Amino acid sequence: MGTVGANMQTKEPVSAKVKMSGAEMMIEALKRENVEVIFGYPGGAVLPIYDKLYNSGMFHVLTRHEQGGIHAAEGYARISGNPGVVIATSGPGATNIVTGLADAMIDSLPLVVFTGQVASNVIGSDAFQEADVLGITMPITKHSYQVRRVEDLPKIIKEAFHIATTGRPGPVLIDIPKDMAAGEGEFSYDQEVNLPGYQPTYNPNLLQVKKLIEAVKQAKKPVILAGAGILHSYASEQFKKYVERENIPVTSTLLGLGGFPANHPLHLGMAGMHGTYTANMALYECDLLISIGARFDDRVTGNLKHFAPNATVAHIDIDPAEIGKNVPTQIPIVGDAKEVLTQLLLQESAKGDFAQWHKELSGRKQDYPLWYEKSDELLKPQQVIELIHQYTKGEAIVTTDVGQHQMWTAQYYKFNDPNKWVTSGGLGTMGFGFPAAIGAQLADREATVVAIVGDAGFQMTLQELSVLKELDLPVKVVIINNQSLGMVRQWQEIFYEERYSHSLIPNQPDWLKLADAYGIKGLQATTTEEAHEVLKEAFATREPVLMNFYVAPTENVYPMVAPGKGLHEMVGVKP
Repeated sequence: MGTVGANMQTKEPVSAKVKMSGAEMMIEALKRENVEVIFGYPGGAVLPIYDKLYNSGMFHVLTRHEQGGIHAAEGYARISGNPGVVIATSGPGATNIVTGLADAMIDSLPLVVFTGQVASNVIGSDAFQEADVLGITMPITKHSYQVRRVEDLPKIIKEAFHIATTGRPGPVLIDIPKDMAAGEGEFSYDQEVNLPGYQPTYNPNLLQVKKLIEAVKQAKKPVILAGAGILHSYASEQFKKYVERENIPVTSTLLGLGGFPANHPLHLGMAGMHGTYTANMALYECDLLISIGARFDDRVTGNLKHFAPNATVAHIDIDPAEIGKNVPTQIPIVGDAKEVLTQLLLQESAKGDFAQWHKELSGRKQDYPLWYEKSDELLKPQQVIELIHQYTKGEAIVTTDVGQHQMWTAQYYKFNDPNKWVTSGGLGTMGFGFPAAIGAQLADREATVVAIVGDAGFQMTLQELSVLKELDLPVKVVIINNQSLGMVRQWQEIFYEERYSHSLIPNQPDWLKLADAYGIKGLQATTTEEAHEVLKEAFATREPVLMNFYVAPTENVYPMVAPGKGLHEMVGVKP
């Protein structure tokens, strides 16, 4: 991984137990936590903090909106594995990061977020730019603090980093009243974190592991559902070894893509609403389902009545609250994915006989591949994704918003390596993809980073083009432009008798002029030939490029499991 601000002069850590302001404590604590980049936006309540940042030597990215800042921090966290750090001021600054907190919470991304707050003596008086940040964000953070004593700030920050990065990762918020940032106290950062009520289980119960091995021995039609937990625990290598040893086919969740190579013979593709026919039928017909680091989201399961109806379910997850929450589980295994897989590999192979099952699945893969109708006249979005894969050799870090372009990317950009895929899964956040790409590029300066976005979602956070230019980040922005809220339009076509209520947006900016206004190269394509030329030119340079692809406006994402249907009731499957 590339590092951020490696050439910057950073002061040596101060010795323990000296007097300093709350703002100085915060800066010192961030240095102790080896924070490489801070995403933020100043305002009145955080001015004491920004004043101490001024000569701190720390690398700060001024995003052009707080939502851009927190999504960038999510992208940074996803690629670096380190917590993304965000600073926002009180009131509107804090409320502007709510979407990002909810997004990080549901997708298990580690963030440490600092919000300014009005001074302690006016909290509760509806003071200027006051908001009850703890009350607003409590359901969408892993934990939250409000600083009441300056001396507590170092301990709070140390605990916040520990909570954000251990167990199931997530966002932690620290609300700092202005007088706590400006006031003085004694700094100490040497104490160990001691949280008796928070002790995540990493090592699995061996008896449960042995039950799983026995279940694999008995099974005739096993399948693994591979989730993001494999990626969060950096367990892809162990997972591949286990899968190959036991010869069990694999389906991936949307967020689990890349945890197992897409081109591996045992990979059946993505499961769920827009998954492959083979993956979904494997989940429907299996007699043993092993879920690793997945939470059985409704977009994966479809109608729960019809989900894996004949299967014994084994669920491996570091978060015990997820086990049995949606799907009845016969073999619960609480633990870190890497630790559980390591234990499984230490045991003897189950040596199950799955020859007939593999034959069935191979036949389906061949008979029911993903498909779309090629066109000589219209540029197809699926084709654009395939071309991006071709020109990046499948090695880029790819970020997306939510919607049709996200599903086409999941289907047609084949991820063979872990930690190359950054998307908004559980919350489905428009505006996520582009700022997340900025964070991803800062996490790995040498990588090729591609933000694939819709024409609608991009307009929610496009102001961050300023950051691309300012930091000279070579992010390639790809607009899949169907002049609509694509997935909304698709649902209105299928389920609402083609009543396109406020989902069509033909009135758009001139994208090339927009790119030029920000000082960035802009390219455009409407045909396959032009798409080749645009991508070739864009990927030949290490500078930011905005590419606008006008694609077939009525193209839909298939196959599809309609709401309320089981995975076996897919539409748009074509032999």
